[in-house]
Amino acid sequence: MNALAVIASSMTRTYPVPGHRRSGVNALDVVDLALPHASFTALVGASGCGKSTLLQCVAGLDRPTGGSVRILDVETTALRPRDAARFRADHIGFVFQEDNLVTALSARDNVALPGRLRRRPLSRGDVDAALERVGLSAQARHLPHQLSGGERQRVAIARVLASRPDVVFADEPTAALDVAAGADVLDWLAQLRRNGTTVLMVTHDAAAAARARNVLVMDAGRIVAALPGGDPDAVSRAVLAARAGGRARAERRQGALR
Repeated sequence: MNALAVIASSMTRTYPVPGHRRSGVNALDVVDLALPHASFTALVGASGCGKSTLLQCVAGLDRPTGGSVRILDVETTALRPRDAARFRADHIGFVFQEDNLVTALSARDNVALPGRLRRRPLSRGDVDAALERVGLSAQARHLPHQLSGGERQRVAIARVLASRPDVVFADEPTAALDVAAGADVLDWLAQLRRNGTTVLMVTHDAAAAARARNVLVMDAGRIVAALPGGDPDAVSRAVLAARAGGRARAERRQGALR
């Protein structure tokens, strides 16, 4: 097996501008990304730098304009939509800022849903064990509207814990949570990594990013820096340096056009 779980090569994503056929907004500008198996990587950068777009294109929720993505030795960008959806159901888990729970299903049924979608139902024991790990055994029968925001996010985490995906993509998973609940989510993501799952997390929070083993910094659609996790101050400095460098490059381009 390839030592890398996720490989993105020369990936671009351009969004068209209404009324301008020949121009667009370059959200991703020739990005390469390599994530080893059982790694926990955080992707940080200023708002609008392209980090969520990168996650969505790598995860298969959006289609890159150019380049390719390989996950678990499968070129996912070459799959037909139905095959891509089946691959995601079999191998990938998601945690978003919004919990994305099915409102008509109980907490227990939401946790069990990935198994149903991939036609390999999870055992009742696995579902209940995941809910117990996130402290929601007593709320197993509750519908999402009967849960707090933090509890709904814990259901989303339990869903991933129970299904044990090979790769997890998390987009601002702590943004809507208080400090204690956010710390719990980061603990569970780290546990997934220790259990062999590859985790890519987008966040604007330097402290959250520092919980990852590796941190990648984006600016203007590119990955411009990489550093080890562990130090929130170092992450903050790297983001600020990327923003300053981006402004300097933009000013040089404007000067060259004058």
